[in-house]
This record gives sequence, C-alpha cells and structure tokens, in this order.
Amino acid sequence: MPPTPRTPQPVTPDPPNPAMNPLMTQSWLDLVFLHWAADPDDVAPLLPAGTVPDTLDGVTYVGLVAFRMYRVGWLRLPGIPYLGTFPETNVRLYTRDAHGRRGVAFRSLDASRLIPVAVARAAFRLPYMWSRMEIRREADILTYTSRRRLPGPRGAHSRIVLRTGGRIEEPTALERFLTARWGMHSTFHGRRMYLPNAHPRWPLHRAQLLECDDTLVTAAGLPAPEGEPLSVLYSPGVPVRFGRPGRP
Repeated sequence: MPPTPRTPQPVTPDPPNPAMNPLMTQSWLDLVFLHWAADPDDVAPLLPAGTVPDTLDGVTYVGLVAFRMYRVGWLRLPGIPYLGTFPETNVRLYTRDAHGRRGVAFRSLDASRLIPVAVARAAFRLPYMWSRMEIRREADILTYTSRRRLPGPRGAHSRIVLRTGGRIEEPTALERFLTARWGMHSTFHGRRMYLPNAHPRWPLHRAQLLECDDTLVTAAGLPAPEGEPLSVLYSPGVPVRFGRPGRP
C-alpha cells in the first residue's frame, strides 16, 4: 500500500538544509532538462516503495536530463579528476514520501565511465548503465549523445541538440517544481532510502530544442513521450553536496 503523505514540503529555490556536512561532492555542468507530462497512475508502479508520484496541478512529469558530471569526491576530499568526470544522461520521475519530502527517483542513469558505473550498481544499487557518450559545444549549440553498452537494452540511445538562450530571472512554478529537488528516493538492499542534497540556486536559461532522438525513456519502462517536451531548460551548472541518508 502506498503511504499517506503528510503535507508536502514547499517547493523552494534554496535547499532546506544548506549547511549539511557532505558525504559526497560533485558538480553538475552544462545541463539540459527535458520534461513531458505523465499520468500519475502510469508512473506510480515504477516508484520506490514508500513513495507516490509528486504532482503539480494533478500532473506528474518524466524528465530526461543530460549533463557533465565533474569531479566526484567523498567527504571534503578533492574530487577525482578522471574517474569522477564523465557525461551522464538520466531518466527520472518525481516523488514524495510519507514525511512530505519531495525528491526524484531514477529509472536509469547512463554514464561513460565503467568503474563508477560498476561501483554505483554494486555498492548503492543505483540503475547506472555503461554507455558510449559525448557532449559537444559549438558556440551556443550543445549536442549530447549516448548509446548504451551494458547491461542493456544494448543500443538504447539518446541524441539531444539544443541552442542555449537567455537567463531566466524568475522561473515559473513548473520550472521550480522540476528543478528544485533536494533529495533522491531509492531502495538500498531492500530498505527505503532518502539521500538529501544541497547546492546554490539554479541558474536557469531558456533553450530551443533542435533535435531529440531518444529511446532511453522507453528502455526505462515508461510510455513513449507524446509530442514535444513541455519544458526545455539549460543550466551552466552548480556544485553539489550530498548528505547522509535520512530516515526512511
């Protein structure tokens, strides 16, 4: 049975716990956020135990997010330059738990470094996939490509091309809802887990989607998105800290 959530935490542009001691640090750079509306009933069976779809005006969303992971590190140690730096593309859903905490749940995370993928799968049970990936920039045009190697489905792919635009001074309620996410819901060795994060307020930019050829969403067990994304955003990125897991 899904939980009966408490009153959801407000959607805030700043993290609720900005002073958390870091368990892990990293930066997310050159992000593109693509989002399509989804029926909460379609999404609910795919979420971690103890969570329900988080909604805005009765609608939830499927996110396809591509970016460059930069210098993953532990505690307050310097991030790793090579193994901790790689392209990543994830398929994510929006969650809420019985404590009212809003978060995301990942259906897949494609990354180009085999060792981090293997560690994340074995140690944390996260659905990382090893893929051949590239991010290219030509002036204001960014191209993100990904083709899955292991574990599969082999050949699942994504190609996103966009033109970056001007800074958004005041994001809409939907743009805040989709990006101001201060935790991850997951399951670790059969136990529910909430991993909080903190980072500076997102610098968000408008973006024009020039091309999107993707099968990662359907490979993640979701219906194929219909039509153009309802939201297309770009961000140059933020430094991020993850705290220790919260109560289930």
